Amino acid sequence: MCGITGWASFHTDARTQAPVIEAMTATLAPRGPDAGGVWLGERAAVGHRRLAVIDIEGGRQPMPDRANEPTAVLSYSGEVYNHHELRDQLRTLGHEFRTRSDTEVVLRAYAEWGEGVAEHLDGMFAFAVWDERAQRLLLVRDRLGVKPLFWARIEGGLAFASEPKALFAHPEIRPRVDTDGLREAYSLLFTTGPTIWSGVREVEPGGVLVLDRDGVRERRYWQLAAGYHDDGRDETVARVHDLVSTAARAQLEADVPLCSLLSGGIDSTVLTALLADELRLREGPDARIRSYAVDYSDQAEQFTGDVLRTGYDTPYATEAGAFIGTDHSTVVLDPHALLDPEHRKAVVVARDSPIGVGDMDTSLYLLFGEIRRHSTVALSGEAADEVFGGYPWFHNPKALAAPTFPWLLVTGDDAAMPLNPELGLNMGEFRADTYRDALAAVPHIEGETETEHRQREMQHLSLTRWLRQLLHRKDRLSMAQGLEVRVPYCDHRLVEYAYSVPWALKSFDGREKSLLRAAGAGLAPDSVLLRPKNHYPATHHPDYNRGLQDMAREVLPSVRELADETRIKPCLDTPPDRLEWGHRLRLERVVDLALWLDHYRPELAL
Repeated sequence: MCGITGWASFHTDARTQAPVIEAMTATLAPRGPDAGGVWLGERAAVGHRRLAVIDIEGGRQPMPDRANEPTAVLSYSGEVYNHHELRDQLRTLGHEFRTRSDTEVVLRAYAEWGEGVAEHLDGMFAFAVWDERAQRLLLVRDRLGVKPLFWARIEGGLAFASEPKALFAHPEIRPRVDTDGLREAYSLLFTTGPTIWSGVREVEPGGVLVLDRDGVRERRYWQLAAGYHDDGRDETVARVHDLVSTAARAQLEADVPLCSLLSGGIDSTVLTALLADELRLREGPDARIRSYAVDYSDQAEQFTGDVLRTGYDTPYATEAGAFIGTDHSTVVLDPHALLDPEHRKAVVVARDSPIGVGDMDTSLYLLFGEIRRHSTVALSGEAADEVFGGYPWFHNPKALAAPTFPWLLVTGDDAAMPLNPELGLNMGEFRADTYRDALAAVPHIEGETETEHRQREMQHLSLTRWLRQLLHRKDRLSMAQGLEVRVPYCDHRLVEYAYSVPWALKSFDGREKSLLRAAGAGLAPDSVLLRPKNHYPATHHPDYNRGLQDMAREVLPSVRELADETRIKPCLDTPPDRLEWGHRLRLERVVDLALWLDHYRPELAL
């Protein structure tokens, strides 16, 4: 896992701009703490920061196809899990290899298939290829958008990067925010393409972008499609088990220490059990995978349920670790550490955005920092709720009937930092228009019932929007600590199969994630398999609420241009032990907005 950046321009000579590409690359050092490099040609500059995971010595980047007078240069981030099979295939086609890295497989695959290379790759990836012969820049992003890739226009071409901060090191790209960016950020609709930054866009998940002398063109090589499902219940459960197992096995490869994130929920427990079984097959019966959970020093005494959490995680995670036989650790965080201004600033800078979830982001950042002391790769149960229908909105009649994005019924305006009404953002109209566009993009099949039709919409919205912000969060906060996080439930074959399974079969036992629960039988304790959905934990200590109120009170004057003080001040006056989750999140976003403004000093074109 790494950081990539660079540009191509047909109006300037990149060979004269070494300090620029070096500065852009340096901003991504946390993503790649092991090595860095740049390549300069007449029309393109390419930079790379490396987190070495496979072939430590051989996978250095940017990687040219040949040492002298290269015809193509690659800067690549991610993991291609079918690289062994592709290597064998490419050898039969006449390609020779000098390393064991999946990076070189991607480079040789480009030489063979050109712009069609993405269709041959399985994994999580974002990469750029500069083709010297064709004078063409190719940007490619994985199917689900696990790895980020941003771009912006410059004179005569475009610049690209894993994170916007690298783009801002280019002299032609400045941090600028307009009303469209604020709508995208604070509407909580998680559109991919536009960003909070004016002129900065994302390459679409499953997308390819090409720049040549004819201009810029984009296409999608993959997107969700609805198909008919003929398998019965037993066949479907068996197929789900096989798909999850295959994804887990493929993602266990690494030349560095590896671990699992084990929260005590069904998603991470089933995944960890499969990983542990595979590790024992490879290394012997005594092999044990490391697993990690997060907790707070106050949680056992202070825990109270809220709209997102029904129970206390730690006992379930401990039980799951013992059942599976992992080397399990619980990272216990002090609530006061979550208020540390340096930690909070590090999170805002990692995200390049003021939009986050406060203490849950800071705690994840600190958790990843602790894990990185022992492991370089972690596997996560992210995306199982989207794939198998685990969220409350799949099962709540009110959410199913609501003419809006379902998570807004959970987060609502209480959780969104209220913006100054004088900005004239017309957020309600923007949300309604975006919702109509989102529904228009949902693929259906003929003859489905009204219930199936609606559930397919809910799953599409969850997979193409809600999941994207979770993947961004996990990527940014893990890579800020130099930790690679893999997400086997994002395997596109699993996602494709599950999306076509009828809702009646997805919920055959009347509960959430019926298929995963059945597929995971015997892999987890019954207490975990039968446990209701529980979101990532948050601290419940009144001292945290009190400290957050103090921080928000201090920074409120600095955000007056953007924030609606009249709706924030009541949250400051609430007793700390009675501060509701949504109102607390409102204060979190006030603090993060102030930190973001102070760090980036963006031009506000409002």
